[in-house]
Amino acid sequence: MGNQLITGAAALWGGGTGLLIPRAAYRLSVTPDEPWRAVCPAGHPIAGPARGWIGRAQCPDGTSYGPNAPLLAMITALTCAALAFTSGNRPELAVWLLLVPVAVLLAAVDLAMHRLPDILTLPLAATALALLGAASALPHTGGRWTTAVLGSLALAACHFAIFLLPSGIGFGDVKLSLALGAILGWYGWAILLIGTFAGYLLGAVYGAILLITRRAGRQTTIPFGPFLLGGALLGLLTGSAFR
Repeated sequence: MGNQLITGAAALWGGGTGLLIPRAAYRLSVTPDEPWRAVCPAGHPIAGPARGWIGRAQCPDGTSYGPNAPLLAMITALTCAALAFTSGNRPELAVWLLLVPVAVLLAAVDLAMHRLPDILTLPLAATALALLGAASALPHTGGRWTTAVLGSLALAACHFAIFLLPSGIGFGDVKLSLALGAILGWYGWAILLIGTFAGYLLGAVYGAILLITRRAGRQTTIPFGPFLLGGALLGLLTGSAFR
């Protein structure tokens, strides 16, 4: 009964925060040489809490903009519920629930513009390490902070080496791997490998589908961040389920 309540509460948290993602996604979905969007598609200034970053993505005339809010809310809710179901009442669950909305936001921006903004990736890594450090001081944790730190450095170093090769991976993916290495490393090196491999596998399958359906060529670039994040989720679910 207790786990069901936790899972339900996590789903509500995910659904509520997911509804707030489209506005930030819309504002961040610009090319690197452009400033963050400050007006809605109709030309109205975007205002609200936290200087217009938090709130519904809706023009004064009622027109919605940005990514599909119900879809993002459903994805965020299901992700939070799945993590709560496997993690139970372990302290690190609070960390996962806080990070999920940011991860979904990153995926939405990368899908839209093929970029992972530093304003999200670097604070995500710092926040993940800080919160996991706090969680490690509490009883009944399922992971270790030392492997989270080492995992962050190791995965970022590996992705940086791949970035230097003609591989198609972007430097934003390297920065994102600082956070993903910490999150996966929390549950150990095996989970780090599983989550990373899963991300590459998801990306490869997506690329193969595009080639087969002739919607892309061999030189076409794809946003890799969502697949790295998806693989990390699979790794987290595996790690938390077997702890």
